[in-house]
Amino acid sequence: MASDNQVKQRTRSGARELGRALPWLAPGILLIVGVVLFPAGFMIYTSTRKIALSGVDKGSVGGQNYQTLFANPSLPGVLVRTVIWVVVVVGATILISLLLAHLLNKAFPGRRFVRLVLIIPWAASVLMTTMVVYYMFQPNYGLVNNLMMSLSQHFDFLSAFSNGDYGFTKRMPQAFILAIIVAIFVSLPFTTYTLLAGYQAIPQDILEAACVDGARQRQIYFSVVLPQLRPALTAASIINIINVFNSFPILKVMTGAMPGFDADTTTTMMFKLLQINLQPGVAAALSVVNFIIVIVVIAGYMWLVKPLKGVDD
Repeated sequence: MASDNQVKQRTRSGARELGRALPWLAPGILLIVGVVLFPAGFMIYTSTRKIALSGVDKGSVGGQNYQTLFANPSLPGVLVRTVIWVVVVVGATILISLLLAHLLNKAFPGRRFVRLVLIIPWAASVLMTTMVVYYMFQPNYGLVNNLMMSLSQHFDFLSAFSNGDYGFTKRMPQAFILAIIVAIFVSLPFTTYTLLAGYQAIPQDILEAACVDGARQRQIYFSVVLPQLRPALTAASIINIINVFNSFPILKVMTGAMPGFDADTTTTMMFKLLQINLQPGVAAALSVVNFIIVIVVIAGYMWLVKPLKGVDD
C-alpha cells in the first residue's frame, strides 16, 4: 500500500508541475503545431488529392500522385544530383570553414578586419550574389566569357570560347558546378563563425596540458581540438544540410532555365512540377518525399556523430 501511495503522490506531483509549466510551454507548443506539424500534415493530405489548376480540391486519388512521381524517368537522375549537391556543398563548406576558423582563432594583424570581411557574403542577398555570378558567366556579354574569348586568341586549348557565345550557365555540368561554388561561398560565413565560437570555447588549459605532455600540433588538433569542436561541427552540419537540401534561389537562377529536369535537384523539380507541368498533387508528393529524406538524413547523421561522454557534458 505504501508503494501505491508513493506512486500516486509522484503522479499528483508530476501533474501539478506540468500544470504550472503548461502556461510557459503553451506558446512554444502552439508555434510548433502551427509552423511545423500543421503544414506537414496538410502537405501529406494534399499529396493524396487531385488538385485542379484553379486550386479546387476534386477529391482523393490515393497514391496515384506518388505513382506518377516514381514513374517519372527523370527522378533517379534528380535524386543523384540532389545527393551530389548536398554532399559536395556541405562537405566543402565544413572543410574550408575549419581552415578559416583555425586561422581566425589565431592572433595576427588585421584579424578584426578579416572577420568583418567574412560577414559580407552572409549579409548580402543570396539572390543578388547568384545573379552577379550568373551575369559574369553569360555568353556574349559576360565578363568571364569576354576574358576567355580574348585569351582564346593566344591559347589554342581555349578555342571553344573564340566566338564568344560559350554559355557556362546554359549547359550541364558547368551551370551545376557554378551553383555549387556559389552555395559554398554563401555558406562559409555562418559555418566559419559557428566553428570559431567552438574554437573559443575550448579551455586553454587542455591545450597547454597537451603541449606540456609533448604532443605535436597535428596530434593536438586531431586528438584534442576536433573532439572539442564536435558540438559546433554537429550544429553547423545539420543546419547546412537542411539549408542546402532545400536551397532554391541559387539553383533556380543557375539551372532553372534549362528545359526538362536534367539540371534539377528535388527542390527545383518540385517547383517545375507545380509551375510548369501544372501538377500540384505530384509536387506535393515530392515535397513529402523531400521531407522524409531530410528527416532520415538528419537522424542518420545524428546517430553517426553521437557525442563522446565528457565532450558535451
